[in-house]
Amino acid sequence: MSIDPRVALSSLTAALEEHLVAAASRRGDDDPAVETAYFAVADAFEAYANALYDAYGEDLPIDLLDEGGEEEG
Repeated sequence: MSIDPRVALSSLTAALEEHLVAAASRRGDDDPAVETAYFAVADAFEAYANALYDAYGEDLPIDLLDEGGEEEG
């Protein structure tokens, strides 16, 4: 079941805002809150990209990279 792209976009925006809050209040290089927020952004981005493509056949002009610097597919 596809999700509405607008709902996915709202989730992505919220994840980005949470990441900003986590980054601004970082407690060291290995702060788990920042890592959690980072992965939430990645997941929300992927959900939005999929929803956009499913609804309109449209791709985003940016891609996520895996930890090795390769595009995720």
